[in-house]
Amino acid sequence: MSVRKRNFYLPENLDRIMTACLGPTNTGKTTHALERMLSYDTGMIGFPLRLLARENYDRVVAQKGVSAVALVTGEEKIIPAQARYFLCTVEAMPVEREFDFLAIDEIQLCADPERGHVFTDRLLRARGTSETMFLGADTMRTIIKELVPETRFESRPRLSLLEWSGFKKLSRLPKRTAVVAFSIDDVYRTAELIRRHRGGTALVLGALSPRARNAQVELYQSGDVDFMVATDAIGMGLNMDIHHIALAATRKFDGLRPRRLTAAELAQIAGRAGRAKRDGTFGVTGPVQDLEPEIVEMIKHHVFPPLEQIIWRNHDLDFSSAKALLASLEVKSGHPMLVRGRTSDDHATLSGLMERPDICARATTPDTVRLLWETCQIPDFRKTLSDTHQALVAEIFLALLAGPLLPEWVRGRVSRLDDISGSVDVLMTRIAHIRTWTFITHRTGWVREAETLQRLTLQIEDRLSDALHDALTRRFVDRQTSVLLKAIEEKGSLLAGVRANGDVIVEGQKIGVLTGFHFIPDDRTGGNEYKSIMAAARQALKQELKRRMTDLLNAAPSQFRLQENGDICYQPLASNPLPGARIARMKKGETPYLPDVVLEDSALLQDVDKHAAAQKIKEALKAYISTILGPLIVLNAQMEEVPAQARGILHQLFEDFGILPRTRLEDLIADLDTDGRRILRARGVRLGPVLVFMPALGKPAAVKLKALLFNLWNERPLPAEVPRDGSVSQVVDPQHIHRRYYQTIGYPVYGKRAIRADMLDRLVCEIYDSAKDGKFQAQHKMAEWLGCPIAELYEILTDLGHKQVSDTPVAEPETDVVAAIPSEPVPQTADVPAEQPVTEIEAEAKAETEAATGASVEAEIETPPEASSQKKPDLATFLLKRGKAAQQSRPKPAQKPARPKSFKSDKGDRKPQQKMIVAAAKKSEDDSPFAILKQLKGEK
Repeated sequence: MSVRKRNFYLPENLDRIMTACLGPTNTGKTTHALERMLSYDTGMIGFPLRLLARENYDRVVAQKGVSAVALVTGEEKIIPAQARYFLCTVEAMPVEREFDFLAIDEIQLCADPERGHVFTDRLLRARGTSETMFLGADTMRTIIKELVPETRFESRPRLSLLEWSGFKKLSRLPKRTAVVAFSIDDVYRTAELIRRHRGGTALVLGALSPRARNAQVELYQSGDVDFMVATDAIGMGLNMDIHHIALAATRKFDGLRPRRLTAAELAQIAGRAGRAKRDGTFGVTGPVQDLEPEIVEMIKHHVFPPLEQIIWRNHDLDFSSAKALLASLEVKSGHPMLVRGRTSDDHATLSGLMERPDICARATTPDTVRLLWETCQIPDFRKTLSDTHQALVAEIFLALLAGPLLPEWVRGRVSRLDDISGSVDVLMTRIAHIRTWTFITHRTGWVREAETLQRLTLQIEDRLSDALHDALTRRFVDRQTSVLLKAIEEKGSLLAGVRANGDVIVEGQKIGVLTGFHFIPDDRTGGNEYKSIMAAARQALKQELKRRMTDLLNAAPSQFRLQENGDICYQPLASNPLPGARIARMKKGETPYLPDVVLEDSALLQDVDKHAAAQKIKEALKAYISTILGPLIVLNAQMEEVPAQARGILHQLFEDFGILPRTRLEDLIADLDTDGRRILRARGVRLGPVLVFMPALGKPAAVKLKALLFNLWNERPLPAEVPRDGSVSQVVDPQHIHRRYYQTIGYPVYGKRAIRADMLDRLVCEIYDSAKDGKFQAQHKMAEWLGCPIAELYEILTDLGHKQVSDTPVAEPETDVVAAIPSEPVPQTADVPAEQPVTEIEAEAKAETEAATGASVEAEIETPPEASSQKKPDLATFLLKRGKAAQQSRPKPAQKPARPKSFKSDKGDRKPQQKMIVAAAKKSEDDSPFAILKQLKGEK
């Protein structure tokens, strides 16, 4: 059977010129076709993309004038009354009209699984009255020779060479490169990497509207960016100044499954590199490490296996009924080269709608079936789920049965899409929706006031396209880096400086901030170009760094501010209370009191300057520690000047930050003579009944510094948790704290509270002063001193080793206090008497504490306002702690000593009495209040 008698259609008139202009990319095929068309009175060319149709429409308009040229696509129709030359998309070609010349571009798309049947139909049926031309790849030669045997072939060689350059990292790709990927996620990811490393990139995606795609192409062509990231849409005749094509993927999803691109498809993309007489290169990047040598050779020499089959669909459709229409779509060609492809969108939509009873009930005549088929051909630009698209098609079909669509109904649908806010993906979705409505308004007879609605939909599409272009540019183009790179290329050097706030400005662009000596680059710069920018910026910062280094080396210690997290800041203005810029941080040193410093990382400083700055900061830090912990540092410096027993106590105090449980020093204290006790008092050491400590180190600054040094030395996290400034106690969880830490900072833990050392000392003294017959009664003032509820006071007393023997109800409301710290168990000491008059002891303890700390004890105690006006109930009684320390307590005197005359009245001047107490304390071997009072009375 001859070819002509098969089910596909071939024209009867073979006297026309039939030409196939085949060859690789960059051969000038399109330009040749345009010249041939313009040599005739009329002509038409079908392009695979609306973008290409528009591009060539503009070229022909420039030569023949707007009145002579028509643009026909699915979404745009410009058809002047006297139009002689038509530039169309292949699907929208008015093949029923006669033209002297007719051409089909990219004819190899006959093999495309989705659109191939349209190109095949044009290959077999579309003819010019004088000349027909097919443009495309040489792989179509065998097919055309078989199906259109009268065709004569023209082979056009490539105008430039195409060379293989192998693998290159994204950060090392040459300028004027197009990187090709096939999924939207890969495109975005690649574009983001190029933006960070190379300043920015344009994007070319099939999902972009023609206007947005043109804007992105212009962004690249103008030189604002030197890179482009694209899908395989770049292979369809886009003529750009591309020097190199980098394949970031060689597999794509074709609608059914992921598959590897053929050598011919890869060549179609790679061929975009090098235009006219300029040679181009192609290679791989990203996850693609290499191409097979045979594929590389095929692409370089443009030699590929010929196509053996193309996609065909019956054009002679039966509209007698919907079922007959479906059956006619399934007819086979009867030719081995013409095969059925994947079920097209319009075919799938028709099959889906035939399952709806309301559609079947209305599509019963040839006219309604034809209308149904036309509505099924509404393109799914949105690429939504088939059910969603089918619902829209059904709605349009049912509405059209009643006549053209009403303008108000169409406006209501499209007005919701006129919104330029949102992300790139949101804008692309809206553009896909409006393109569908643009197609609908351009169908003849489908809408009333068609021209008005066409203008409306195109205006909305343009606004959305402009917004999309702006969103893409904002997301994937770093204007700052682009400007800097161009300045480097054009000038060879950069104008740069530093503002007062530290901003580093290069060529009018902020590239980072200089804080101290540390340069913090802007997070939008990076990669190889960033290194070049930094080299130039380093020159601009040279004088500024020199000035800052001179100021730092001459700075006063007060200009260095230590932060609780171990950072060291430098404030150039000594009068400024703000900490300034961080220039270093503390790290563990040789001893707890001599931490080391690490200068903030600065690639801008020389090693000699780094060393000098570190030494200066270390000296300032040492001076600060010596100031805040002065008594402790002096104590260590004068260690050799004191007797052995006192020296042992001072040494252990120094090792433990100035506070220890008395039990650890009991043997050394027992051996102290009068001079030893005097020496300890002179150095600010308090030999308390529970703790041996230095009250001067209880100030907030000393507490914080000790906390920082302890955690730094023990490699614990910073900043350290410390009680609120001036608090007498703080609530803690005894099961989840570091007891030694709290003891070190001067807040040993008893019960559920970390208690300031001087307040704990006062509490214990009061316990033994008020004890009688081995017992004592808890007092409300004890709780007030500690700022805690009565119940917590009982826990503290129990933790101190005392046993509760009576339980008296407590009507006092509980009060919250601050959280706190740990220590070691504290035994009773031998120096504490079992009973002693209260008034004199309180006066003495208060005077001693105030003299040591320089602050009023009562001022730190929070007493409830009702405490003095309401009678409080008696509290529980406790047995004094038993044990060795208790047994060594001094025997209770036979009778209470008489109150000195000077104490009989609360009125008058007390200075003489205070002087008597101090003098007695110096003579006494025992530093307890009870022993001092005995000395005053002349007792042993």
